[in-house]
Amino acid sequence: MYKTVEETAIDLSMPEDQILRLVYEGRIRSVYDGDQILINSGQFSTYFNQLELIKEEIEIWRNTPIPEDIDVKDED
Repeated sequence: MYKTVEETAIDLSMPEDQILRLVYEGRIRSVYDGDQILINSGQFSTYFNQLELIKEEIEIWRNTPIPEDIDVKDED
């Protein structure tokens, strides 16, 4: 499915200028139909999968309790 630069920027939560820069650098594959630049959204499936995995790992890390330090002594 092809999307415009604006739609791709919204999907990736990135500014349009950055998307255009990546297109011009050749890091994002696109086609020009004579009127606008169209980007195949299928090329971002790996990106979204990795993003979800990272979010899950961060959530696990946040929910892991900090172990008590075994060197702490309660002396008064």
